[in-house]
Amino acid sequence: MTRELVYGRRAVREALRGRRQVLELWATERALAAEPGLGDGMGPRVQRRPERALTDAAGTSDHQGVLAFCEPYRYADAYELASAERPLLVVLDGVSDPRNLGAVCRSAEGAGATGVVLPANRSARVTPAVARSSAGAVEHLPVAVVTNLARYLGEVKGGDLWVFAASGDAETTLWQTDLSGGAAVVLGAEGKGLRPLVRRACDAQVRIPLCGQTESLNVSVAAAVILYEARRQREVGPGA
Repeated sequence: MTRELVYGRRAVREALRGRRQVLELWATERALAAEPGLGDGMGPRVQRRPERALTDAAGTSDHQGVLAFCEPYRYADAYELASAERPLLVVLDGVSDPRNLGAVCRSAEGAGATGVVLPANRSARVTPAVARSSAGAVEHLPVAVVTNLARYLGEVKGGDLWVFAASGDAETTLWQTDLSGGAAVVLGAEGKGLRPLVRRACDAQVRIPLCGQTESLNVSVAAAVILYEARRQREVGPGA
């Protein structure tokens, strides 16, 4: 059976709670001493392995003494995500750093987003590093991949779903934007921003007002700010 690796204590713990089957679970004696109940009743029996074995399997020492072999990650259908009732989507254009993708997924899952949509090219995918960076959030958050991002946005946007491009030079600020309805927030890679075709496929542009000297925020921080403003508006209404 094809299998994928997940490493890191929190990432593995969420994989055990998540949607895909955990096939094998490895841990060092030190990790089990810190978390004696790891995996109890939630997956296969823990196999005690030396630190070096985990490092060799993971290809990194960043495993915190725990790793799991799981069935492959199941990507969602991007069109089903867009057709949900009042969806809240995060759409990433060209975000290739797995740590950024993982951090965005963590914020999106925490904010109750419907899912994350990625382009097939020039983008990170769900990998062990992404699962680790997301603290296991990818195990609970739908992530979809589309072949042509601009075309996808053009097809799904409408009265029930507005598409907002996050842009530092937008005239309208986040606080002036109604995010209480169905919304897809599109963010680009740092330094490059959104590709022209993707930007033109959006209904409007929005910026996060910055009060200091810094010109922009990290993409994962920007996603978190916008998502939680959308969540706030959905609870209290826009303009409140």
